[in-house]
Amino acid sequence: MEAQKESLALLQRENEQLRRAVQELSTLLDLSRAIGASLDSHEIMRTIINRSLKATNAQQGLITLVDRDRKLPTATLVRANVSSTTHNPFHLTESLLGWMYLNKRPLAVNDPRHDERFSGVEWEPGVESLLCVPLLIKSELNGILTVYNKKEGAGFDSNDERLLAIIASQSAQIVENARLYEEERALLRMREQLHLAAQIQDHLLPTKALAIAGYDVAGKSIAAQEVGGDYYDFVPMSEGRWAICLGDVSGKGLPASLLMANVQATIRLLVSMDLTASEAIARANSFLFRSTPTEKFVTFFFSVLDPARNRLIFCNAGHNPPYLLSGNSERGLRTEGLVLGMVDGFTYRQDTVELRPGDLVVMYSDGVTEAVNLADEDFGERRLLDVVREHREESATSIVAAIVDAVQTHGAKQAQHDDITIVVLKRTE
Repeated sequence: MEAQKESLALLQRENEQLRRAVQELSTLLDLSRAIGASLDSHEIMRTIINRSLKATNAQQGLITLVDRDRKLPTATLVRANVSSTTHNPFHLTESLLGWMYLNKRPLAVNDPRHDERFSGVEWEPGVESLLCVPLLIKSELNGILTVYNKKEGAGFDSNDERLLAIIASQSAQIVENARLYEEERALLRMREQLHLAAQIQDHLLPTKALAIAGYDVAGKSIAAQEVGGDYYDFVPMSEGRWAICLGDVSGKGLPASLLMANVQATIRLLVSMDLTASEAIARANSFLFRSTPTEKFVTFFFSVLDPARNRLIFCNAGHNPPYLLSGNSERGLRTEGLVLGMVDGFTYRQDTVELRPGDLVVMYSDGVTEAVNLADEDFGERRLLDVVREHREESATSIVAAIVDAVQTHGAKQAQHDDITIVVLKRTE
């Protein structure tokens, strides 16, 4: 009789194990189908949590992804939370996060407030029990799957640990793949936006050389990134005059390009007011001082070409002095003004030069002279002037192209570190 009872008990245990195994396989198969059909990481995580709650008979679940690339590996990157109750969502404590980061194995805590491993930890009200398992990618902790409060007051057992660990093992790579896919999509969207910004910026700059009787004016700007902070412009004024300017916004990339567009709009507005060069720059400085962060500034060279009188009136706000080549002489066009946006109320002064036939003015940004070669040597002003002298008899467009070619040849295979902008003004007759 006792033997029959033992055999019956053994059979019942085996049936229970078989039933549980079938249930686990059904859960895993169902989970595999559900999460394999989506690339939405949050949807995948919610599905994983729902299946985990059902598998472990828990009330609430949480997936926390950690950023492995940060200096603080326990910094939370993403959270997804699902609850079968109306209780406020629980949060993974820093202590649990740190424990899991160090141990990388399942952790059951069935009496949180008396567990010696977490003495001193302040648990959220309502947390009665919890089970954490790691989401591992190549043995590195990528996230943590946690379920809270086993229903009917029971604690989580070894079967719950094993099943939840299998779910985590099956899910970790899928969650990571979905997250990477979303990051890639976001990166592609950002690149599309940058490409559109680059197109817009191209349209803000002059599209062709400037045709003025007796003068030849051309410019070119090459951004170090998709968009840049250099700016040049040719703006018509009254009495046949032209504002010809070149500026360099501090920094590179999208932030610099946004400020550059702001500078362009400001300068064009001031030019339309028919102000003197020094007045225009003073007002631009005050506007930028009030509307830009303190760490942002703009070096700027503003000039007004008066073809009727063959003179160039200019104001230099902290920019590389353009070179005037006249006959056998060369000089930098300086007025000792501060960069724009640094000191409000600064008084700028202007100067004037007479232009004779064959005279040449070369404006440039520091991306030209500070371009380096493999030996870390700057292109420098000497090389710039050598190129200009060599091509002096050519058109302004050809001189600009020659300078660009020389700078890029000097840089060889070095990445371009700064925006390159050049404007050449030549009196032809």
